[in-house]
Amino acid sequence: MIAIIDYDAGNIKSVEKAVQYLGEEAVITRDKDVILQSDKVILPGVGAFGEAMEKINAYGLKNTIYDVVEKKTPFLGICLGLQLLFKSSEESPGATGLGILDGEILRIPAQEGLKIPHMGWNSLKVKKGAKLFKGLEEEPYVYFVHSYYLKAAEDIVAATTEYSTLIHASVEKENVFACQFHPEKSSAVGLQILKNFIEL
Repeated sequence: MIAIIDYDAGNIKSVEKAVQYLGEEAVITRDKDVILQSDKVILPGVGAFGEAMEKINAYGLKNTIYDVVEKKTPFLGICLGLQLLFKSSEESPGATGLGILDGEILRIPAQEGLKIPHMGWNSLKVKKGAKLFKGLEEEPYVYFVHSYYLKAAEDIVAATTEYSTLIHASVEKENVFACQFHPEKSSAVGLQILKNFIEL
């Protein structure tokens, strides 16, 4: 069973539907015991970094997430869920993230002819051996919606894309995986990425 962490963030239902489409049982929950007993855990979300951390703290989910990571349960952050795995974001000065991974969340630099938020399909440059991208063709296209991007520690970067700057689009460290893009909205490529996570 896969637990999808419910902290009142948007876009949770589409993640649940994608997981169920792949034949896996999914439960949207903020119950600590359910989350800790799950085979895999997903932290989805769209919205603002600071507000999301307030909700995670208010629902007592912060320590639950730390426990999941410590138990070595496969954990996937999607979009805002990726950003929350880091310590801070330019979007919400003063707000403290989960700090599970090393890196920083920065605003996408303005560039003539490019709209922010970045919304649309971009190709990825995937690092050899990246587990989430197993079985995919080179430079697969995935769907992004974001105004802030990840600049991570180099050793955890699994995939990158270019949009005004070099964006670290996916990271992997031990049992922790994350995507800035939306696999649940990325057609067959996205389903393969979720399938790879489910099969870890």
